[in-house]
Amino acid sequence: QVHFMESGGTSVEPGTSLTLSCTITGRSVRGAAWGRYRQAEGQARETVAAEGNLWVASYAASVGGRFSIFRDNAANTVFLRMNNLTVQDTGRYYCNMGSWGDGPVYTSWGRGTHVTVSS
Repeated sequence: QVHFMESGGTSVEPGTSLTLSCTITGRSVRGAAWGRYRQAEGQARETVAAEGNLWVASYAASVGGRFSIFRDNAANTVFLRMNNLTVQDTGRYYCNMGSWGDGPVYTSWGRGTHVTVSS
């Protein structure tokens, strides 16, 4: 069974940077595309970043140019680097397997990690 362990969330001020981690157990990150997702309070979960063909990533318009998804195959971990955070980036962040075009594969999600951006 695949499990996702998200970490790195915290409270920060607008304009700062943060890197979130997602360590996967139960399968290797190799050979698959991975995505990072966000759910703000009272809203549906949305895709913020996901790998696609040849591992080229796509990003939601609201985060493009500020967020970067990358991985460490040896650590079986997928990261999300977030720069110049805004209040609108507040939410709980998750990871899952799946390309930008296909969406999340697994129906069971991790607990996520919460990011609060406020002044």
